[in-house]
Amino acid sequence: MVKQPEQTKKAVEKAEEPVTELVPEVISGAPAGLDEILSRAEVAYAAYLEAQRKVAAAYKEQKRQEDRAYKETEQQANKACEAAIEKALKVREKAEQEAEEVYKKAREKAVEVYQESLKQALRVRRETIDEAWKASRETSEQLWKIFQRDKA
Repeated sequence: MVKQPEQTKKAVEKAEEPVTELVPEVISGAPAGLDEILSRAEVAYAAYLEAQRKVAAAYKEQKRQEDRAYKETEQQANKACEAAIEKALKVREKAEQEAEEVYKKAREKAVEVYQESLKQALRVRRETIDEAWKASRETSEQLWKIFQRDKA
């Protein structure tokens, strides 16, 4: 993209071309009379107006090009932003999916640990009750034997 001062300078140079062609006509020769001087002044003024019109047209063209470049840059920025948003959304969705998988595995592991702990607790309870029952029967048998001896 050409910088603004360079583009303006080029536009002004283009606009000045007809002026440089008309100026020698005005300057050449000695003024013969008031009519001739007035005629040359009119030609110079017309050249000035033409140059001014061309400068205005060059300015408008420059402005149009700058507006187009801005719109293109804005569109590119919008596209890049949309692409980044889409990528971020995909990354988030993937992370959420992975987190769900990790959560499911952790939940399954927690259920397994719970079930194993439950089995172990029930087994220990059963063994403890069995041992307590066995100890209670043995104690009862010993007490019965002692009780029977005392009667005999």
